[in-house]
Amino acid sequence: MAASTPRFPGKTAVVTGASRGIGRAIAVALAAEGARVFCTSTKAGGCDATLAAIAALPAGAGEAHAVTCDVGDAASVEQLAKTALAAGNVDFLINNAGVTRDGLFLRMGADDFDAVLQTNLRGTFLVCKAFARAMAKARGGRIVSIGSVVGLTGNSGQANYAASKAGLIGLSKSLAQEFAGRGVLCNVVAPGFITTDMTVDLPADVQAAMQQRIPLERPGSPEEIAGVVAFLCSDAASYITGQTLVVDGGMTM
Repeated sequence: MAASTPRFPGKTAVVTGASRGIGRAIAVALAAEGARVFCTSTKAGGCDATLAAIAALPAGAGEAHAVTCDVGDAASVEQLAKTALAAGNVDFLINNAGVTRDGLFLRMGADDFDAVLQTNLRGTFLVCKAFARAMAKARGGRIVSIGSVVGLTGNSGQANYAASKAGLIGLSKSLAQEFAGRGVLCNVVAPGFITTDMTVDLPADVQAAMQQRIPLERPGSPEEIAGVVAFLCSDAASYITGQTLVVDGGMTM
């Protein structure tokens, strides 16, 4: 079977939180389609494995660059934008960086609440702010934020995380309305139970209980989330904006 033609040659993407898991899978998927990808992590060298995975892709894949960035810090985000935009227009902005500080609500301190919103919601605001003007000026672009099904359903012990992910949906819908006339499409992908470094460490009984709630009877993979993100960046999704695509094996239907 002949290899398919890459969908994103000449395109540039920024993927925050690309050091592992879903973020790494997204960066690799976009690069495999020919995009140049700027990968961020909070630590220097954090994206080395992601860059190695992209370098190992077949001929025709895009190049990758690592940028150290704390999305919750405005100055750090401005430097990210300066670095990426110096290479040309950014076509795809993927907001994946996120943190958790789980705990039952009555035991949750204000610091735990603020820290999660600082990265997950305020950080996404800052990153969008840093790139949206250039996208609007170029009259085109895709902004995809990685949410979570808990932003739709809530979850015991994750009031802060659920609030941050619900906020992403409202933010994305607002941006979709403001930038539609400039050809910038904004959507959210809401994963369910996905196999990542965080979930594999959950107790076996917790993992089993979660899988029992999934009609497909298995967790999803980071690559399955990355495939949906790549679709939203493609021409096939040119009439989709302001939407939340739930990718959870049927868990929340």
